[in-house]
Amino acid sequence: MLQDTFGRRFYYLRLSITDVCNFRCQYCLPDGYQCDHDRQFLSLPEIKKVAETFASLGTEKIRITGGEPSLRKDLPEIIQACKQTTGINQVAITTNGYKLPQHLPAWLDAGLDAINISIDSLDPKQFDLITGHNKLQTVLDGIDMALKAPQLTVKVNTVLMRGFNFSELDRFLAWIKDTPISLRFIELMQTGDNATFFEEHHVSGETIKEHLLANGWLACIKDKTAGPAQEFYHPEYAGKIGLIMPYSKDFCQTCNRLRISSLGKLHLCLFGEQGHELRHLLQEASIEEVAAEVTALLGNKKVSHYLQDRLTGATKHLSMLGG
Repeated sequence: MLQDTFGRRFYYLRLSITDVCNFRCQYCLPDGYQCDHDRQFLSLPEIKKVAETFASLGTEKIRITGGEPSLRKDLPEIIQACKQTTGINQVAITTNGYKLPQHLPAWLDAGLDAINISIDSLDPKQFDLITGHNKLQTVLDGIDMALKAPQLTVKVNTVLMRGFNFSELDRFLAWIKDTPISLRFIELMQTGDNATFFEEHHVSGETIKEHLLANGWLACIKDKTAGPAQEFYHPEYAGKIGLIMPYSKDFCQTCNRLRISSLGKLHLCLFGEQGHELRHLLQEASIEEVAAEVTALLGNKKVSHYLQDRLTGATKHLSMLGG
């Protein structure tokens, strides 16, 4: 089992397969994707070795991220490779849902267990303003399809921002009154290139938490492979709420995930100072040798992301590592 020097255990790998994204979200890529490398993303054999290596170290869950992972035509093969890895119990993806109705059947056939879909507004015009695409109805249609798949866990990610969609909080809550999904409100995070935007639009997750508690929402018990969200349920609602509050006290105490970038670097933290190069090992070394290197590098993991000190590390924008 992977364990760092602070006693945190790592059951969960976030695996980026591309940093390309076709959305232009205001808080991430407002000017669209800007390529600054040769785009030689991890190959399917390299991805298989990553999955096998981390499974050998006790990883039980792999989330496939981007950029936008559906831009890779071999995404079904990637899902299948991860799912067929001994020891991996859950394979999930995070997607903007741009062509979700078109792609979902193939992902399900490949063995997908869980999906997180980003929706930052339930108003078509606001959705277009935030993402640069008039695709809200397409995404909602895809969610309806996903909810009909009995084996699939469906979550929706929403970044609430002052001046954009914070006024929609009650509208989102009304949506899940009869919609059985987990709706996760993600606190806007400062990255290397959005400092001014962060200052203008950041909303504390504590504000949302106080609103929930004042309106009858109750805390849920978390599974060991769950993410950092504080989860809440309401006896009168079909859906649940998750709050991801990276600026809250002791947020990093329950960290349970590591990250591999689309270029084959190990990132010990989303906001770490650097990624550690593994690609040469993925191409040449045995699973045991890669596992030994990952275990050794884990000794460098710090106690905190230090976001509260305005240290954003090497993360210019969230598309680099998929959040």
